[in-house]
Amino acid sequence: MQTKLAEEQTTVKTVVIQKGNFASEILANGTVSAGHKSDLYFQTNEVVVTNIYVRNGERVAKGQKIAELNLFKLTNALQQATDNFEKSKLELQNVLIGLGYSLKDSLRVPRETMRIAKTRSNYEQSRIQYEMSAYNLKNGVLYAPFSGVVANLFSKEQNQPTSGQPFCTIVDNASPEVIFQVLENELAMISAGDKVVVSPFSVAGYSVAGKIVEINPAVDKNGMVRVKAVVQSATNKLFDGMNVNVRIQKAISNQLVIPKKALVLRTNRQVVFTYSNGKAMWNYVKTGLENATGFVITEGLNDGDAVIYDGNVNLAHEAPVTVVK
Repeated sequence: MQTKLAEEQTTVKTVVIQKGNFASEILANGTVSAGHKSDLYFQTNEVVVTNIYVRNGERVAKGQKIAELNLFKLTNALQQATDNFEKSKLELQNVLIGLGYSLKDSLRVPRETMRIAKTRSNYEQSRIQYEMSAYNLKNGVLYAPFSGVVANLFSKEQNQPTSGQPFCTIVDNASPEVIFQVLENELAMISAGDKVVVSPFSVAGYSVAGKIVEINPAVDKNGMVRVKAVVQSATNKLFDGMNVNVRIQKAISNQLVIPKKALVLRTNRQVVFTYSNGKAMWNYVKTGLENATGFVITEGLNDGDAVIYDGNVNLAHEAPVTVVK
């Protein structure tokens, strides 16, 4: 008879629950935005020279050359502007001498007299043309404004850049931002500095940690609040514009937590079995917050109870059980 009873016993696994920190979670969908992103433009529509030095997806360092225009016309324009500017300086000196001054005395020349002298010598116009020519030549070469990855480079060599369109984009994915929304009634549960876990839809089994850095203090017409988080891993696999799942995690202290598998339903009521003296004891419970792995118990269990979390699906009250490790 004892052997038969032993065979009828269900083997279960238990865990002793104690009050501690509970990682509260809020789920949301979001979009990745590069932490640094810059569209690069050519300022003039000259023909691109035979060298475009990078390609899409290539990592570049700050200051690295990206591409350059045909600089022949731009260099000649600067030389001509330089010559004209030097001539205007000499003409300005002649005008001042005619008025009884010299360039060495420029600080003593009355403002109105200097204005008239510069107008007669064409000084200001020559200076502006010189500065513009120097600016155009400088911007005939594109450099990376910061370290990052080249994106949206579609132009070909020996072709004019598309007017009004960026030649390419430099994207720094080292610390991307994640923009997402939470419900208005969830706003009280989050704050700046809370941890988040970001998982792209397109990369199964991959996630990266971050933290909330900004909560927009406004609720839209749909009852949603815009939140921004920053991913803290420089080796992440997130790209600008990628769709992601966001889990907001916040530690709440002094909570009694059970594994999710420990909770079963009996006649539409929540039940947790505990182990006591070789038997499974039936306990009606009430739950509060939950996350991916557990529930917070607000009523029905006590600190130190041995909760059955495996082998509990078909248990009855006071059913004989054997605990296995």
